[in-house]
Amino acid sequence: MPYLLNNWPFVGTLLLQHLWLTVSALGIATVIALPTGVLLARMPRLRGPVLGLFGLLYTIPSLSLLVLLIPLLHLGYWPAVVTLVVYAQLVLVRNIVVGLTGIAPAVLEAAQGMGMSAWQRLLLVELPLALPLMLAGLRIATLSTIAIATVAALVNAGGLGTLLFDGVRSGNTEKIFVGALAVAALAIGANALLRQAELRARRGWG
Repeated sequence: MPYLLNNWPFVGTLLLQHLWLTVSALGIATVIALPTGVLLARMPRLRGPVLGLFGLLYTIPSLSLLVLLIPLLHLGYWPAVVTLVVYAQLVLVRNIVVGLTGIAPAVLEAAQGMGMSAWQRLLLVELPLALPLMLAGLRIATLSTIAIATVAALVNAGGLGTLLFDGVRSGNTEKIFVGALAVAALAIGANALLRQAELRARRGWG
C-alpha cells in the first residue's frame, strides 16, 4: 500500500479526528441517554412516545440531517457531533430501559427491605445489573457512530471520510482502500474492546 506508507502522518491525523468525533459524540450521547433511560424506565407512559421520536429521528438520512444543521451550527465539528448524538440515542436509551425494566422484582424488593433509598437502589443495584445490556447498546451505537462519522467529511469535520470522498472525486482507488481499511480497523477494535467489557460485566453478575 504505497499511499499509506507515503502518507501515514496524514492518515494518522484523520484517524485521530475520526476517533475524537466518535468518542466525543458518544460521551455526549451517553450523558443524555442515561437519565432519559432511567426516566422512561420509571414512567412507562412516556416510553412509547419518546422511543418513537428517537426512532423517527433515526430514519432521517445522515446527510440530510447534516445539511439541516449547517445554517444553525455552520460547517465543521458541531453539526457532525449533533448528528452523531441524535443517531446514538435510540440504541442507547432503548437498552438502558430494557436493562432496568428486566430486573427481577424480588431483587428490588430485597434491596428495599435492606433499607436502601430509591437513589441507592438505582446506583448500587439497578444500574450494575443493567450494565451488560447498557454496554451492548453502547457497542452497537459505537459501530454505528464510526460508520456515520465518515459522512462528517462532507461538512469539513474531518475524519476518515476525507480519504473516501477525496478518493472518489479523484478516482484514486488507493485512497478509497486505505480509508475503508482504516474505518474497518477502528470498528473492529472498538467492537472487540466493548465486547470484552460486556462479557466481563455479564460474568461479574452471572
